[in-house]
Amino acid sequence: MKNSLFIKVIFFVSIIISLAGCKIENLNTKEANYAMPNKYALANDSTNTQALYWRNYFTDTNLVALIDEALKNNQDLNIMLREIEISKNEILSRKGEYLPFGFLGAGLGVEKSSKYTWDGVSEEDAKTRPDPLPRYIGNQSVMANFTWEIDIWNKLHNAKDAAVKRLLATVDGKNFLITNLIAEIANSYYELVVLDNELQIVEQNITIQKESLEMVKVQKDAAKVNQLAINRFMAQLLNTENLRFEILQRTTEVENKINFLVARYPQPIKRNSNNINGIELMNITAGIPAQLLSNRPDIRQAENTLQAVKLDIAVARANFYPNLTLSAGVGLNAFNPAYLINPQSVAINMLGNMMGPLINKRAIKATYYNANERQIQAVYAYEQTVLNAFLEVTNQLAANKNYKESFTTKKNQVDILSNSIDISNSLFKSARADYTEVLLTQREALEAKMDLMEIKQKQLSAQVNIFKALGGGWK
Repeated sequence: MKNSLFIKVIFFVSIIISLAGCKIENLNTKEANYAMPNKYALANDSTNTQALYWRNYFTDTNLVALIDEALKNNQDLNIMLREIEISKNEILSRKGEYLPFGFLGAGLGVEKSSKYTWDGVSEEDAKTRPDPLPRYIGNQSVMANFTWEIDIWNKLHNAKDAAVKRLLATVDGKNFLITNLIAEIANSYYELVVLDNELQIVEQNITIQKESLEMVKVQKDAAKVNQLAINRFMAQLLNTENLRFEILQRTTEVENKINFLVARYPQPIKRNSNNINGIELMNITAGIPAQLLSNRPDIRQAENTLQAVKLDIAVARANFYPNLTLSAGVGLNAFNPAYLINPQSVAINMLGNMMGPLINKRAIKATYYNANERQIQAVYAYEQTVLNAFLEVTNQLAANKNYKESFTTKKNQVDILSNSIDISNSLFKSARADYTEVLLTQREALEAKMDLMEIKQKQLSAQVNIFKALGGGWK
């Protein structure tokens, strides 16, 4: 009768707890916008861009060696690899939470109850037994205890699935880091090649300006020019020589940037700086924008993060419902060690426990509300990542087109000005041109050649960055 009443009370309380948990406010979540334009403004092809392997794209053996070394030694990449292992361990931890836990323990204790307590009275009565109990009653036990939380609401499984999504997001983050690392090394390498060519241009112009200075000195000796002409030619020569030191400093900084990326102390970077105009990277097609969703690791990372926070909402929601925990124990228990190893000392216990929040659920509500807010944040982050990827491809397609045409135009200007240097020198020698025309022509030719190298660097950078923007390099 008493057991039946007890079971009814437990059942009634469980129903109340369940009903209390069911009254959960449904919050508005945000759905991600997966729609993208059908094509890029400067590309009309639908070629699949999935197989963008960096070894096929970059053919310079020195650059390939640097990338190989960076993929092995780069500290940021190795830190990210450790982060992946941490995420894997988090999955193991989550899996373990919905499996039974078992513990083995042993205990030894003595107890003397007061005479004026029920336990004390029992001890006094026990002395009159034929086999009286010991004066000090102890408690010795060797027990195996088990607990198991029954995942009624899929709370624990959802937490594990969220951990899996975060692992995938971490892997995608590593892949995105690889893409950026390869692009950064390639851009720095080509910057070094451009700097070498700029240095060569400056040294050639130093030679030309020294020859012009000697020519002006001869003209001064012939009383055709004055000291002002010599001073201006000398000032221009010193300015060009100063430019040489600036290039050397930039070269040192870029070399050490590459050394940092490959995780080594300063040393010269092997490179092939000859025939810079002959550098040709593999021609790739942009494909269609929808392919970015699978090719760009940062988009995949944002999508997996979005899926993880959706599961976090389900986990937070489950906290409102009662949880059921089963516990059991089996072992040996006796008041005297002498009776411990005895079949009659076998002790077994089993318990089912259902608990759920009833009042003062503010902390649970706050966790649930925050989970919803993080889901909305993740949607915005995903949409921002997709938009940024689309704009990056659009920008680099335009850069490829514009810098290619700009290089052709600037090269024609360089050819004209280079030819003008010889013409101005000839005219000056025959007194048909002023020395300022020689100075101006040399200055304009040098500036045009340096501009040409900068455009070439931007052109190479655009080719590297379109490879990066399309999600190449990480496979």
